[in-house]
Amino acid sequence: MISHTVFSKADKLDPALLEAEKRLLGAWTLVEWSEQQSAGHKAFPLGEDAIGQLVYTADGHVAAQLARHGRRSFSSPDWRKAGEEDAARAFKEYFGYFGTFSIDIKRQVVTHHVNGSWFPNLEGQDQERRYRFEDGLLILDADTDWGKVRIVWRKSPPP
Repeated sequence: MISHTVFSKADKLDPALLEAEKRLLGAWTLVEWSEQQSAGHKAFPLGEDAIGQLVYTADGHVAAQLARHGRRSFSSPDWRKAGEEDAARAFKEYFGYFGTFSIDIKRQVVTHHVNGSWFPNLEGQDQERRYRFEDGLLILDADTDWGKVRIVWRKSPPP
C-alpha cells in the first residue's frame, strides 16, 4: 500500500485519494522537462528532446530517470574507465533517483522520498511535486533550488 503519512486510517478510503493513486500508478514517458527562468523564458536542462521514464508502483516505490537524447558513448565499454571529460559530460546529461512516494490529496502533492540518486544531495530528501492530470498527461510542477520546473509525462503503453 502506498504511504499515506498525512492521512488518518479513514482518509485512506477517500475516493479522491484512491482515484489519484490509480491514475499515478504505472510507467510514464517523458514529454517535456522545462525550467521557468526570469522574464518568462523557458529552458530545457536536458534539451527539448530529452528522454525519460517515471515509475510509480502499487507498493509505494518511485523511480525517475531522465537523460539527454542521443548521448555520446564512452570510448571504453567499461564505465569505470571513463575519463574525467566523459564522466563530467555524462553526469550533466542525466538525472535520476529512486525511493518511495506519498500523496497529499488535499494539497495535490506527490512527495518522492529519495533513497538513492545520481546527485548525492538529493539522497534522504523529500522532493515535492504538485500534480495534475490534463488531457491524458501527468504534469508535475516543483519549486527547486534552481527555479520552477515543470515535468510533463504521458502514460507508457504496455510492453
